[in-house]
Amino acid sequence: MKRSNRKPLFHLGRIAATPGALDLLGRTGTSVATLLSQHQCGDWGAVCPADRKSNDLAVSEGARILSSYELGAGKEKVWILTEADRCTTTALLPSEY
Repeated sequence: MKRSNRKPLFHLGRIAATPGALDLLGRTGTSVATLLSQHQCGDWGAVCPADRKSNDLAVSEGARILSSYELGAGKEKVWILTEADRCTTTALLPSEY
């Protein structure tokens, strides 16, 4: 379920992206800013219900937050990961984790 609330729920910290994520974003014409906004506002993308619940708890408890977005016709995935201390948020491919 996507949240309609567009208010940021947590700080992203320093933004980083891996070469694979940058390549996928470029090939699919996807704006990293859009994905970061979705992530920060609680739209976790294509995560399972258990991960969705974990993310919801992580917002208030200060744990790691992971969103997964499917991009392009091939539905390739890019992850957005915010560290528990909120110092860094990284866009990466699952294979780069």
